[in-house]
Amino acid sequence: MQPLASKIRPKTLSEFIGQKHLVGEGKPLNVAINKKHLFSFILWGPPGTGKTTLAKIYANSLKAQFYELSAVSAKKSDIKKIVDENAWNQAKILFLDEIHRFSKSQQDFLLPLIEDGRIILIGATTENPSFEIISPLLSRCRIFILNKFSKEEIAEIIKRTKFKIDEKAEDWIISLSNGDARQAITIIENTFQLYGKITVENLKNTAQSKFLQYDKKGDEHYNTISAFIKSMRASQPDAALYYLARMIDAGEDPKFIARRMVIFASEDIGIAQPTALVVANSVFRAVEIIGLPECKINLAHGAVYLSQCKKDRSAYNAYNKAIEDVETYGNLPIPLDLRNTTTKLMRKLGYGDKYEKYSKKDFLPDKLKGKKYFNNT
Repeated sequence: MQPLASKIRPKTLSEFIGQKHLVGEGKPLNVAINKKHLFSFILWGPPGTGKTTLAKIYANSLKAQFYELSAVSAKKSDIKKIVDENAWNQAKILFLDEIHRFSKSQQDFLLPLIEDGRIILIGATTENPSFEIISPLLSRCRIFILNKFSKEEIAEIIKRTKFKIDEKAEDWIISLSNGDARQAITIIENTFQLYGKITVENLKNTAQSKFLQYDKKGDEHYNTISAFIKSMRASQPDAALYYLARMIDAGEDPKFIARRMVIFASEDIGIAQPTALVVANSVFRAVEIIGLPECKINLAHGAVYLSQCKKDRSAYNAYNKAIEDVETYGNLPIPLDLRNTTTKLMRKLGYGDKYEKYSKKDFLPDKLKGKKYFNNT
């Protein structure tokens, strides 16, 4: 049976709600569609903000052949099949959902296909493209940022479901969805299927089901990653592995987990075992290159290693103390002997004068002389 979200999906820009900065009159996607301008772009925004819908509207308006793949499961062979398919001289638009889940080699594979026009790429991502997408691919695509839907826009989307929903139930749905239209539509559909009536009580009962228990932008997402980090901090590898397994099973982006492990290696282990950062970075690199499902082995390896490391937050704590003084005192004058000496005038003014390598004198600004941030005892 066709999901409700698909049934009520807008087919034209005039039906689309929200994202006026992109689809309003004179705005980039509106202009591109009206002028039949074919180009590759990436839609970056939170879940349920219309990325798939906009891609389909764009392809349909430009009379292009539309192909949809998820980077979670797609392979190079899937893309090659699309390229080789006879589309009767139509432009081929490849919509690649969760493009940030593609490895570097998979992203590299797309470059010549985009370059020579064999495909027009529309990528969708919830992650910052600057971190997740290789520079050559970014340079070939425009980036469009989508925002969460406002409460008013979610209310308008709810009306399109045509279900009888009272004001209290509507407010509850709007609050739960947090700007995610797909989540709002899904909770309505599931509640009606389970109970035949949309009420606050029925909505709450439905929300306890598994499909809403691990929203990647919701509380359970942050609760689970927090439990994972705290387990490693407490040197409990078994707990860390359990929470790692929960995240992977729920579909969490493995690069998100690996990135937090890199942060943990410096924040919590620090100078107690400097090689922890090397291992964490290697895990992140392995995840980036290999991807799921195999990279879960690398994550498990890293989680156990980091859990067993000695912990030392002294460098992290010292930095926090230093930043407090930066915020309190602003840009204090740097001592003359530490300043750059690129011109004669600078040297004449005393810049760099009497500087000694490996000196034991206090290099802090005058107002902070004698201040100690880092305690290595």
